[in-house]
Amino acid sequence: MKYSKRDQLLATAWRLFYRDGYRAVGIDTLLAEANVAKMTLYNHYASKDDLIVAVIEKRSREVLEGVAEAVEAAGRSPERRLLAIFDWLKVLFASDDFMGCAFIRALSEFPDTDHAVHRAAWNHKQAVRKMLAGLASEAGAKDPGALADALRLLIDGALVAAHATGSAKPATTARRAAANLLESSLA
Repeated sequence: MKYSKRDQLLATAWRLFYRDGYRAVGIDTLLAEANVAKMTLYNHYASKDDLIVAVIEKRSREVLEGVAEAVEAAGRSPERRLLAIFDWLKVLFASDDFMGCAFIRALSEFPDTDHAVHRAAWNHKQAVRKMLAGLASEAGAKDPGALADALRLLIDGALVAAHATGSAKPATTARRAAANLLESSLA
């Protein structure tokens, strides 16, 4: 499959940003690794920050699609569908290329809540919350929003713990906690 220069640039930017950090990767390094000219970058993106936003938005779509597929594969049981997210996380954490949460990293590297990169990363976190609230509602939670908030905290904690330890175990721990939260939210 032949990639366009834009796709090549996005793929290389993702790889470098995820591995080294958004601020640590310079434009010259990115262009050399992607084997594209500076003009290619600026034909598609007004700045490095615009490229970072595009990378985050692309990764968000990929993550949300992957999670949605796992949820659908879990069948019709609302409880299994909701807990499938934690099973998906376990697979993610066990993968050789897992290096933490790209969205948490973006929020950390761009702490100004008005910055476009921060907003793009937060939009992903809000999209996850919306998905969780929908699944919590399907499962019959008394307060789907509160359950979604708690589950999102579990997910973020599991992401950080898995990155810190290099283990997939935090997904299993978070899944058990999520099952308990779900059970108590139905009572």
